[in-house]
Amino acid sequence: MTRKMTRKTNRSGNSGGKTGGNRSRNRKTSNRKTGNRKSLVPKNLRRKLRNTWNKASLKQRIGMIATTLVATVAAIAIIAGLIRFVGWRVQVSEAKAAQSEMRSLYDFNPGNIISDGAFFNGNALSERQVQTILDQQGATCTGDKCLKTMTFTTQSQAADDYCRAYEGKKDESAAAIIYKAGNACGISQKVLLTVLQKEQHLLTATDPSDFQFKSAMGLSCPDDANCDAKYAGFFNQVYGAAKRYQYYVRHESQYAYHAGALNYVRYNPNAGCGGSDVYIENKATALLYIYTPYQPNEAALKAGAGEGDACSAYGNRNFAIIYNSMFGNPRG
Repeated sequence: MTRKMTRKTNRSGNSGGKTGGNRSRNRKTSNRKTGNRKSLVPKNLRRKLRNTWNKASLKQRIGMIATTLVATVAAIAIIAGLIRFVGWRVQVSEAKAAQSEMRSLYDFNPGNIISDGAFFNGNALSERQVQTILDQQGATCTGDKCLKTMTFTTQSQAADDYCRAYEGKKDESAAAIIYKAGNACGISQKVLLTVLQKEQHLLTATDPSDFQFKSAMGLSCPDDANCDAKYAGFFNQVYGAAKRYQYYVRHESQYAYHAGALNYVRYNPNAGCGGSDVYIENKATALLYIYTPYQPNEAALKAGAGEGDACSAYGNRNFAIIYNSMFGNPRG
């Protein structure tokens, strides 16, 4: 009995010894693995940071924490800004692709309706050339109120930040007013002629009304409100529009449409008709939207010079069509 008990005890002891040996080896292995792990922060730097922290006063520790928080917030802001920029670039690329397709299909680019060079050329036409165009476009007009033969008394305008001085005269021809206003304000006479036709069909009208002359350029005559009496009359409309364009250039930031940026442009005064993002490529196109804040929808473009649907607006589409018919491609 004693021997058997001894053997059991020995086996148990041997078994325990083996188990104990395994634990020892496991601990050594675990220690070796832990020792192989490398910190992202060098050991010397960690020691230095720890010493600095231990030696720092409470006020200094608060400052260290605050500095770390500020750096973290700044890093997050930079990352967020980069994400927004990338998203904006994607939107711009999509808008440009859509505009390129519209140009291919309809010869109309909502982001580049007319070039800056064509728009801001105050010497595009001489007075004689303007008169020739009025004669050609108004060839069928034989009444007393034909634009090609009408004269107006004009008022002198002092030079300012937008236009050079304009010398008023009695019985000035429409051609003289168009030439002088464009020249004084640095706006192409071709643009002024195009807008006269777009707004009131004055170039081709055979029996224009007084209202057509009073609101000749559509200046301060919004689609959803009455015209401003301050700008009534042919001279006030033509000179006022040329000056207004230059005002827009210098105060573009005050308006909703900007060159070199994505702009949401509606299809119609009715907001329910929707709109789309347009990447406006130049200042001249931005000014056209400030002046007439709608783009043609697909129905208007498919219709050419005709009528689209209930949500169609035609102002900027017609500007491009009329300019092209008289002077060639407005984009140069």
